[in-house]
Amino acid sequence: MAATFGYLDHIIVVTNPNHIMAQPEIQRFLDIHIHREQVPFEVVEVHEEKRYTRKLIRYAGSEGDEVRAFLFLPKKEVVGAVLVHHQHDGDRVIGKSEVAGLAGDPHQFFCPALAERGIMTLAPDSICFEDRRTNMKGQGLEPAPDPDDDIMQHFNEMCYRLLNGTTLMKKVIEDSSIALSLLSELNPAGPDRLGILGHSYGGNTVIFHSPFDERIKFSCSSGAVCSYREKFSTQTGIEMAETIPGFTARYDIEDLLRLIAPRHLLVLSADEDIYAMDAPAVCEAVEPAFAAANAADHLTQVRFKGAHALDGERFEVILGWFVEKFGKE
Repeated sequence: MAATFGYLDHIIVVTNPNHIMAQPEIQRFLDIHIHREQVPFEVVEVHEEKRYTRKLIRYAGSEGDEVRAFLFLPKKEVVGAVLVHHQHDGDRVIGKSEVAGLAGDPHQFFCPALAERGIMTLAPDSICFEDRRTNMKGQGLEPAPDPDDDIMQHFNEMCYRLLNGTTLMKKVIEDSSIALSLLSELNPAGPDRLGILGHSYGGNTVIFHSPFDERIKFSCSSGAVCSYREKFSTQTGIEMAETIPGFTARYDIEDLLRLIAPRHLLVLSADEDIYAMDAPAVCEAVEPAFAAANAADHLTQVRFKGAHALDGERFEVILGWFVEKFGKE
């Protein structure tokens, strides 16, 4: 029997004699497939530290392309696992290595800090960053002879997909769901102790992945919650993966965040950050959805003074939130 479609708010219910599935309408619009199968991977390198083991691994992305990631395994009891997405910062040479604590800003060194607290982490390169630069494939932190090549190849990844009727965001989120499947398989703390974290570009990935993947129980987005309408009104730049034809004619960021309820969401923003300027207003619009799900206390937003870049205060708040949640739940 063919499936029948019935609309209920933002949910499309698909029913046939053998299968019942509830899918957000926005997910159907974005054409995002959440990967849930086992993920084979290969260990490339192993590095031992006093409190954790760091492994460089590789596995296949959503289009069969190679993804490299750092896996951090605590040497103490594992209390949870977090998928950590790196920022953009206009530098595609550095991807996973920054959140792995190997290069860049120390206030981005989430993986070793979480591992020392008993939290397993996985930090993959996003498409067009570090080992996934098509002009410098597998070359790690080696700069390209012409840095403009990195920018153009990222731009082309967006353009080619738009011309084919798809989006770069679809690729980014489907890759993220594969990484989450891999991390979930390895997480000894169980399915209720699984989270996702990102700042800026990484925070955007959190915003677009978490609504459609109930496996994610704890979502932290820093420096990324900002409505499209705010960006349009202030002429703020739009990141390439956020360029989704027709999206703002129907939806905005609060529509995504509402779908995270009743799971846990932490939103961090700063008062001088143009990429998170109206985060308090967006969170206020989302609060009723959490309240209606009897989870008002599962939405937390913290507003700081400062600019876009992370600082020590925000870094510690993020670490503390995951430690507290994994200890309580």
